[in-house]
Amino acid sequence: MTFPRLADRRPVETRVERDDGVVFAMRGAGGGADLPHDLVHALVETELRVTDGIWGCVADGVVWGSMRHVSGRQPPHAAERSARLKRERAAAIARAEGLADLVSRRARGADALPGEAAALGLPPDRLAAASAALTDAARRWRALPVGEGWTLEWLSSRGRSRAPRGSRR
Repeated sequence: MTFPRLADRRPVETRVERDDGVVFAMRGAGGGADLPHDLVHALVETELRVTDGIWGCVADGVVWGSMRHVSGRQPPHAAERSARLKRERAAAIARAEGLADLVSRRARGADALPGEAAALGLPPDRLAAASAALTDAARRWRALPVGEGWTLEWLSSRGRSRAPRGSRR
């Protein structure tokens, strides 16, 4: 996945290439100096080793409404598989949304609500580590020149991808 660094807060179109060679453009919130929402998910899910969240679902064949097919042959019954995975992983997806929100708020210095981390199954030390990692990522994002991108390789639930690394392109 490649997240472009834009000058302003207009929607971001992230390039997503799955292991099967299918490429999508995923439209999401957050240009400008703030981390794009989908990049926050990728960083938090990576740091916390969440393999069945937003990006794990994409790696496994989910196509969100914000995704547009760009190239590559989609496997047979791709739409049915996507719908089935969304249903099967609804609780995991909701948890991933909660984790990204919580870690993002903590990285900005906000307090967690009482019991919020525990309700998401997140020990305090993991919350602190993920928040620190996101704070560092936000600093690196702001330093990335406008027009360049941050590329990550997803650690898929099938274990075929390498650990994510930020890079300029």
